[in-house]
Amino acid sequence: MQDLVSRRVNAERLVMFGWSRAILLQLAHPLVAAGVAEHSSFRGGGVAAILRLHHTIRVMLALVFGDESARRTALNGIRTIHRRVNGHLPATVGMFPAGTSYTAEDPDLVLWVHATLLESIPMVYELLVQPLTADERDAYCAEGLAVAVELGARSHQVPRTWAENAAYLESMSQSGAIAVGEQARQLAALVVSPPFGRLAAPAAWTNRLITVGLLPEEIRSQFRFVWNKRSAQRMRRVAAILRAVRQVTPNALALWPEARM
Repeated sequence: MQDLVSRRVNAERLVMFGWSRAILLQLAHPLVAAGVAEHSSFRGGGVAAILRLHHTIRVMLALVFGDESARRTALNGIRTIHRRVNGHLPATVGMFPAGTSYTAEDPDLVLWVHATLLESIPMVYELLVQPLTADERDAYCAEGLAVAVELGARSHQVPRTWAENAAYLESMSQSGAIAVGEQARQLAALVVSPPFGRLAAPAAWTNRLITVGLLPEEIRSQFRFVWNKRSAQRMRRVAAILRAVRQVTPNALALWPEARM
């Protein structure tokens, strides 16, 4: 268990920067954006945002590091939330006409959410902590299979390797299913500029820089984020600083407590 790549990667506090990138990719799917806009506390104030972040962290830690009881409780909690999230797209976005129905229990949407995390978390780990081998990237994908299936994804569709995940993401982009609408743009502003950002300005600024910088160019353009050579240079400098700091930071500070047990 201790040798699982997913445990090593998700143990790092720094990979939280990958969550924001994954969320923006998820919101680039119009049906996911509608579900989040109409059924989550995303639009809440600073306290609601902090509570949501805390809850998300607790669930992730339970899924990766918890015992079977904690893992089951986390999965049941997610499934309970998913059962409540359903409705209809309020306006036409991309290939989806207004009125298209959605549900968070849709295996296709569960797969999309899962795939964005499979790519984003290791990507940030490699940027800010250390490189992964090709075998380690594949292992990370394979180790995520069980959770994806338990949350409703079809087993035969869930990527087992890094290449399979990349091919799936590319196929989704080419299919026309990924199109950023107004709901997604409004939610994205809250992701990169959270209501509690003033309480942790340096972290919020870094989160925005890394999140926007790591987005695929087409998705970044659809969200209407401004990005140029100067932005890219700034991100490289910040990433280099964070990598250097991580190398001298003891695990007692750099890792989640649950990962050190």
